[in-house]
Amino acid sequence: QVQLVESGGGLVQPGGSLRLSCAASGRTLSSYGMGWFRQAPGKEREFVAAIDRSGGITAYADSVKGQITISRDNAKNTVYLQMNSLKPEDTAVYSCAADRAGWVSSRGYEYDYWGQGTQVTVSS
Repeated sequence: QVQLVESGGGLVQPGGSLRLSCAASGRTLSSYGMGWFRQAPGKEREFVAAIDRSGGITAYADSVKGQITISRDNAKNTVYLQMNSLKPEDTAVYSCAADRAGWVSSRGYEYDYWGQGTQVTVSS
């Protein structure tokens, strides 16, 4: 079993920044690829970013390149999503996911474990 818990969400003004965290328990994350996804009200879940098991390879959705950065600290069993220059359209529930294959993947169905998500609201 792998349990994932997201934190760091909240209300931020347009142009502001947030850092989301995904903390794991039950297993070490060092052998898992990790991804972040988001789902806005009335919209489908979409891929945001992914990082491979070692942290050496990352991938981003085209829409967020340059705005966000995914990173991991395997010693802390935690994955991060740094989000800058936030816009109202970034408002969504952000969820992290773990892939036991250790891949960088933008496909949600390839992930084996999911957190419950943390709300990010960008509003003035």
